[in-house]
Amino acid sequence: MTDPTAAPLAAAAADAPVVEIDPGRVRGFWRGVDGEPEASAAFLGIPFAQAPVGPLRFAAPVPPEPWDGVREAVEYGATAQRGDMGPTLIPEPSVPGESTLNVNVFTPLPGDRAAALPVLVYIHGGGYVAGSPASPWYDGRAFNRDGVVTVTISYRLGFDGFGHIAGAPSNRGVRDWLAALEWVQANISAFGGDPARVTIAGQSAGGGAVLTLLGMPTAQHLFHAVWALSPALSGVGAERARTLSAKLANLAGVAPTRDGFASVSEERLHSLQERAANPNPQNPMAGVHTILDEGLPWGPAIDGDLLPSSTMEAVRNGVGSDKPLVLGTTDDEFTMATDSARSKLRFVPVGLALGRLGLPREARRAYLSANGRQRRRGTAAMLGRYVTDHVFRSGVVRVAEARIGAGGAASTWAYRFSWASPTRTWALHCLDVPFWFDCLAAPGVTEIAGDSPPRSLAAELHGSAAAYVRDGDPGWTPWARGETRVFGGDPSTPELLADGYASVRPLV
Repeated sequence: MTDPTAAPLAAAAADAPVVEIDPGRVRGFWRGVDGEPEASAAFLGIPFAQAPVGPLRFAAPVPPEPWDGVREAVEYGATAQRGDMGPTLIPEPSVPGESTLNVNVFTPLPGDRAAALPVLVYIHGGGYVAGSPASPWYDGRAFNRDGVVTVTISYRLGFDGFGHIAGAPSNRGVRDWLAALEWVQANISAFGGDPARVTIAGQSAGGGAVLTLLGMPTAQHLFHAVWALSPALSGVGAERARTLSAKLANLAGVAPTRDGFASVSEERLHSLQERAANPNPQNPMAGVHTILDEGLPWGPAIDGDLLPSSTMEAVRNGVGSDKPLVLGTTDDEFTMATDSARSKLRFVPVGLALGRLGLPREARRAYLSANGRQRRRGTAAMLGRYVTDHVFRSGVVRVAEARIGAGGAASTWAYRFSWASPTRTWALHCLDVPFWFDCLAAPGVTEIAGDSPPRSLAAELHGSAAAYVRDGDPGWTPWARGETRVFGGDPSTPELLADGYASVRPLV
């Protein structure tokens, strides 16, 4: 039995909320929302599994040991992300420690098991190699204000979470998501939530994660709806997974076995995994080519067991078709990256540049014709849009059309986030997240959204998200032929477009 004691004084307040879950009691703390005192309670760093260290390092998650007394849940738990990541679009701090498999729960009604409030479970992004649930942007207080219990989860990253290891369970990070969702099913009623009304959501790799779960037959009992923000479809093939592991073992100087990898620290493997995936990290275009051709190197792998097929194949076969889905992207997820090469690219014909990125001639002509406005902004802007469309936006069309083709009973809604950052020029990757969480006053928002981000836009996007989690409808027409809600677009553009992703279709 463990006995986590030593509480910060703030947690010992007489009115601090205490709830009882399966492993034992936990104590959180109250905080206000929009000037209202004690409107939201936070319970941070609750373990949903034992620390993945020692013999458990490459194992499937193991349920936590029970504890005596009251466990303090007033500080974020350890994160799988290690060290200072430098400037990032979303502030996602690293928290040291071994017990990285933990959840954070934000609730307006702790202890009220009869409340049966809808639940949002959020999975952070970071390319499956970075990211942290301890971001102030992921705080659930605005959803609490709107009657939604919110949970954020931590999971194993990079090779430890997703690398192929002979003799070890595959897709350990995916198994962490499943274990966290099982924890929600068993314990969320203690926080006022309804385990039968769980919506999973995530952004970027987190958006890919929730689509992965949507396409998993074994995960269907764990949630009832999905919202995917800027999802990057994933599915590392078995041969690629084995090849990457062999390269990483060679770089680390160990045998490509469980014992071999276990002899190398997690930090050391993380430092080598980029080299294994991209032998020439000094050439950013080499990495872009790899992502365009093969997708992200570390992430959910098609293992024939937990993930028997790719997400797209599963969706086409009707897996998850009984569950409603909202998905969308920002208009220029990647253009900020190519923008830095604008001066070098201004003399390069855009058709030639797209050809070098692998777009065939006939598709190139149709694509450029469909993107005349972006083409007029120069080669760098057009390349950024192409990478955005290839990695993110085309997936929206593919998934939505596949669900229509599968004939499922549940609706699919699509949207675009089109408001351009006053500090970063574009409607770029991650810009929509503080609007979706309605946390415009959080640290780091001004850097990406300026000093006066439109609160009306946050009210619209967050309001749609809260309504979807509560009522199963975000408030606009579902996809049938491309219907798309536009958030923050040009005032002359309708909020609902008949085919909001028409410019992407030449790539589909």
